[in-house]
Amino acid sequence: MSGLISVDEALALLAQHALSLPVQTVPLAAALGARLAGAVQAKVSRPPAAVSAMDGYAVRLSDVAAPGARLRVIGDAPAGRPFDGIVGPGEALRIFTGSVIPEGADHVVIQEDADRNGDTLVCHNAYDAAQFIRQIGIDFTEGDELLSAGAVVSPAGLSISAAANHGTLNIFRRPRVGILANGDELRAPGSVLEPGQIVNSNPEGLGALIRQWGGEPVDLGVADDTMDSIHARIDAAPDIDIFLPVGGASVGDHDLMRPAFADAGFTPVFEKVAVKPGKPTWFSTRGTQRVLGLPGNPASAFVCAHLFLRPLIEGGMRRSLVNARSVSALPGPGRRETYLRAHVHADTDSMLRVEAAVNQDSSLIRPFLMANALIRRLADAPPVAAGDLVKVLMIAPLE
Repeated sequence: MSGLISVDEALALLAQHALSLPVQTVPLAAALGARLAGAVQAKVSRPPAAVSAMDGYAVRLSDVAAPGARLRVIGDAPAGRPFDGIVGPGEALRIFTGSVIPEGADHVVIQEDADRNGDTLVCHNAYDAAQFIRQIGIDFTEGDELLSAGAVVSPAGLSISAAANHGTLNIFRRPRVGILANGDELRAPGSVLEPGQIVNSNPEGLGALIRQWGGEPVDLGVADDTMDSIHARIDAAPDIDIFLPVGGASVGDHDLMRPAFADAGFTPVFEKVAVKPGKPTWFSTRGTQRVLGLPGNPASAFVCAHLFLRPLIEGGMRRSLVNARSVSALPGPGRRETYLRAHVHADTDSMLRVEAAVNQDSSLIRPFLMANALIRRLADAPPVAAGDLVKVLMIAPLE
């Protein structure tokens, strides 16, 4: 497909060309950041039995309805060694945090609220409701769906999978995303720069995003401004799932990425998108491989990575937008759908407020230090007044 297409059309085409990645069964420690191939269901309930929330004594509530109750301690039951008897009237069992509540008991007297002398326990307080017992399954019960298919495994996801008695998880193999920069002027971070040279900063940030989204970034280095140099980088990376060329995406004499990939057998799907920043974004395919070309300006590359690369890594899934009130007035976006770097926060009335960065120049990285969202402005939309609702795409956690 040639010509300028909309963001929605581009996302639909990316979904049509979603990667088909093999499923792997891996230990929990190897699953962090990967995308789940199936839902994770609890194999056990948590807790699997009613347990004590505190160190103290398991008793019958009816025995401690009045202050000064005297009970006979019949033994103890540390966590992991349940008591196999019954707590009868006038009896108490020494228990600890995590201990299984024994049969007959329905309340825990915490150790600070009682005095013990040998086998005699004196309770200081009166109780009219059971306390300090965590009932079976208050976290989750056997068979509950805890994580959905397609979710990226987080540290919390690993924790709950382990608690649900999963030693392994079924994940999609992480897509290998090859970041390929292009430009004779680019040098690695930390280099001594000669006049006309600039630092190649995009791979560091893009690589971090790729890892965050469940992919495996591969730095393919910097290709010179020649077709042969770009071809050599492509040929040297046969196991890449998604090529991510950054730069060389426009129509200048030295913008060679698209023709180089076309020469290498990649078929164009779209060649530019009516989006600001990021109009030169393009997409092609070759067999099971994909190539998503991003503009070289850092803001354009970052914005388009959030818009287009993330859904490509995540199997074509589209992300929802949320409403927020704009802190300031915003001009009309013009003829292209526009995404503004912005910061969202929850106000005292629990309403989301969003403030666009003052300078939206596509070469600027610094606005991303404060940005946790992108304000979407549809093409030809009217100006926005301060306090008006706008749609935002969250790109980082709400602060």
